[in-house]
Amino acid sequence: MELIIREYELQLKHTFTISRESIDIQPSLIVQLKSGGFSGYGEATSNPYYHISVPMMKQDLEAVRTLIESSVDETPEDFWAKMHPHLKHDMFALCALDMAFTDLYARKKGKKLHELWDYNIERNPLTNYTIGIDTIDKMVAKMKELPWPIYKIKLGTKEDIAIVKALREHTDAIFRIDANCGWEIEETLNNAVELKKLGVEFLEQPLKADDWKGHEIIFKHSVLPVIADESCIVENDVAKCFNHFHGINIKLVKCGGLTPARRMIQQAKKLGLKTMVGCMTESSVGISAIAHLIPQLDYVDMDGALLLSEDIASGVQIENGKIGYSEINGTGVVLK
Repeated sequence: MELIIREYELQLKHTFTISRESIDIQPSLIVQLKSGGFSGYGEATSNPYYHISVPMMKQDLEAVRTLIESSVDETPEDFWAKMHPHLKHDMFALCALDMAFTDLYARKKGKKLHELWDYNIERNPLTNYTIGIDTIDKMVAKMKELPWPIYKIKLGTKEDIAIVKALREHTDAIFRIDANCGWEIEETLNNAVELKKLGVEFLEQPLKADDWKGHEIIFKHSVLPVIADESCIVENDVAKCFNHFHGINIKLVKCGGLTPARRMIQQAKKLGLKTMVGCMTESSVGISAIAHLIPQLDYVDMDGALLLSEDIASGVQIENGKIGYSEINGTGVVLK
């Protein structure tokens, strides 16, 4: 097997702002694995909050190149278990690798990923489209630029309720709110009351990731469901979220790829937690992998490629929130 690593700078259509940062360009690493005339593709984007850069991921993958290239016939689960001890300090790199290997494995089997996993795609949930923090006029303009049935709205300002009230005047779409750890306890409880009146479906990660006492209070008293994001990174975090959140948002790059994400989904379901998979502004390489998990999810946030001014790959198509799968096997990805 041959490992090929590519680096990209993904240009965004608009400056993307959340409670802790703004970006115009998203660095990304693409892994390609070639074997037997087939290629599989995986992706992980850089993230300063988790102290991950593209050069770091590349260095970590190069360090295990020999081990990677000597792997051929394993299942994705066995391959992940073999690679995890060497990359557990860099789950983003492990994600890109796991995604590429799983894609390659499915293509060799002549199946799309959801077919390999025997998932029924008949009742897939719709994906939301994210509106980053900006002036109200610009946030309204972004909504009008792409009318959508569900919007995720990034908040964490002093004018959060005013923002949502203003946006509500322009659409009857479902709203989801993501504060990215930007609120306090009382603020969250009070905001939830007002936001419920404004047609908000749930709140995502209002408090700081490690504020477990606060999470428990919010869980017990919020009038809106609360979904964990920054508080649920890897498999061991799922159980911690029980009785602290109503659901979890799994990010493939944070947990180490598709293989552990599938286990996290099943664990969450057993605990009665709602399941969601989100994205980290990936291209269609990463987004197309997420698409095959959708049949197992209650909610999905896979709009990363829609936020880019130019995509580096083709794969799944998204129209008005609905996912259309490629005719190509595996994840369906083709690099441009």
